[in-house]
Amino acid sequence: MLTRFAPAPTGWLHLGHVLNAEYVWESAATVLLRIEDHDRGRCRPEYETGILDDLDWLGYRPGIYPTAAFRAGRCEGRQSDRGSVYQDAVRELAARGLVYACDCTRREIEERSQHGDGTELWYSGRCRDRNLPLVDGIGWRARMDPGVERFVDELLGPQEQDPSRQCGDVLIRDRLGNWTYQFAVSVDDYRQGIDLVIRGVDLLPSTGRQIRLARLLGREHPAAFRHHALIMKTADQKLSKSDGDTGIRELRARGWTPDQVKQAARERGGIA
Repeated sequence: MLTRFAPAPTGWLHLGHVLNAEYVWESAATVLLRIEDHDRGRCRPEYETGILDDLDWLGYRPGIYPTAAFRAGRCEGRQSDRGSVYQDAVRELAARGLVYACDCTRREIEERSQHGDGTELWYSGRCRDRNLPLVDGIGWRARMDPGVERFVDELLGPQEQDPSRQCGDVLIRDRLGNWTYQFAVSVDDYRQGIDLVIRGVDLLPSTGRQIRLARLLGREHPAAFRHHALIMKTADQKLSKSDGDTGIRELRARGWTPDQVKQAARERGGIA
């Protein structure tokens, strides 16, 4: 089995990331390290360096793409180094008429979002048949036709999701040229051979559309999924990268040991 640990360098690691790492490294699967820096506007090199330093200090050793591979320069574990992989995936989908350009603004989408399950922004499909060119400066979307994706989460049990009702056609590249999380992670989990996805329950709603995208790209058998509970800041607010009191850098500076950090993450995550 192959799983992955996939932080985004949009801030420093905190206890929530350590909780996920504990689940990942306890899975008995080989771990691939992926730096998910698809959002060029929010990701910063110093955050990537900090993530790599914290992983080394905590003792998490990836079996594929170790931290030294990222420090050496270009690395296939870094999403910003995989642009050609995503372009190839778009060409495959476009050849089958599954990708189209969209010039709708967020405000326009919000105004038309009268459908869906009510938990997230839903795209109406306005640009599906407008035949706009797939060029820079405009969004690209993948068609999500009606249909239920069924899977059994290894922690939460049977699940059913219909991406067409949840979110509509999925944005895969924004008007600034950034690959979206939904698309990049779907392509990477498929192309890198990830068998097991272990992540927080906040990402559970993304699973059906990612299974669908991977199937459209040719994946016959989806990965297995485990969505674990989160460390919460309040009853309805999860930890964020701005919560300095749980940041690994801050805890290290206060004299915490790696074992103390891991134990704190496990206790607050309910797996002590």
